[in-house]
Amino acid sequence: MPEWTPADDLSLALAIATDADLIALERFRAQDLVIESKPDSTPVTDADRAVERLVRQRIEASRPGDLILGEEYGGEATRSGRQWIIDPIDGTKNFLRGVPVWGTMIALAVDGVPIVGVVSAPALRRRWWGARGLGAWTQDTHLGEATEARPERLAVSAVGELADASVSHGSLQMFEQAGALDRLIGLSRRVWRTRSYGDMWQYMLVAEGLVDAVVEFDLQPHDMAAHIPILEEAGGRFTSVDGASGPWDGSAVATNGRIHDALLAHMRAEA
Repeated sequence: MPEWTPADDLSLALAIATDADLIALERFRAQDLVIESKPDSTPVTDADRAVERLVRQRIEASRPGDLILGEEYGGEATRSGRQWIIDPIDGTKNFLRGVPVWGTMIALAVDGVPIVGVVSAPALRRRWWGARGLGAWTQDTHLGEATEARPERLAVSAVGELADASVSHGSLQMFEQAGALDRLIGLSRRVWRTRSYGDMWQYMLVAEGLVDAVVEFDLQPHDMAAHIPILEEAGGRFTSVDGASGPWDGSAVATNGRIHDALLAHMRAEA
């Protein structure tokens, strides 16, 4: 079996993301977009399914034997071996309303640890990526247009106190369902600023050093896996609200690292 390096796998993920962007953009704001409701009452579009089919086909052709876990076509979550984790369109509700904050997320986890992550947001004309030992990067993207934009290395902020922090969070309904709404309100009183930038973009803002932390509940591995290599290579830290590493525990606390412990302590305190 070939020994793929993180650089090899990152190159593959970036190439796949470019093709996925073309499919998603063609359907974005399309008048004939097909929208259905999944059993959990969340929406899915024909674009979600088309993008995931493409990503799966490309991975299966290039990395035969690797496992795949995707939002739309499933797979068994595992913490052993090589597994690609796909969210074909993170931010489907934005996508179907024509809001440009959405993106394709592709991650590779080895023995349960995400080591490669790509987040591509073609409607925002932006892409972010990272891989273990290779740093985290971003680049302006203009599909089908000539561009001289060069990748820029990412670095998280230097904010060291909660009182000075800008924090993004999931929806109020999400916190209420998790029994943590009071903690969010309490957090808003302790930090400099709270906003809900939403979906994958808020995590990338942390990696860029423009926001200092994100807190969310009710997440699946595909919602988180691609963020982790990018954030960690940018100098940040990612855990669940309970402090567990990886994308496996249903919640996320992503920070610049400096305020992580203080934020965890606040979120784990009794409401």
